[in-house]
Amino acid sequence: QVQLVESGGGLVQAGGSLRLSCEASGRTLSNLAMGWFRQAPGKEREFVASSSPSGVNTYYADSAKGRFTISRDNAKNTGYLQMNSLKPEDTAIYYCAGRMYETYLTRASRVNYWGQGTQVTVSP
Repeated sequence: QVQLVESGGGLVQAGGSLRLSCEASGRTLSNLAMGWFRQAPGKEREFVASSSPSGVNTYYADSAKGRFTISRDNAKNTGYLQMNSLKPEDTAIYYCAGRMYETYLTRASRVNYWGQGTQVTVSP
């Protein structure tokens, strides 16, 4: 139905940047609210950023505001999370997430589609 595949994770020093990508298959992104969540070992999966299907409306966790930017290119069926000024506490597995016909996606319990996750590690 909808498959999401993340990429772009890796190891970066504190203060550095990464851009995560989320490619969708099975559907276009035009009706898919998309979000990014992350999960560190031993912790719950937490919301990071989300966009409406059009990409016009965006939402950020307090921890991400001012540093992360969510965007999407529906023509390419791809969403992005630009992460700047990374901190060690950003270290986690980052998951792309989606739900069809949702206005926004900020709760993990609302997610219908999960990507496989990509590891982001920020060294001190």
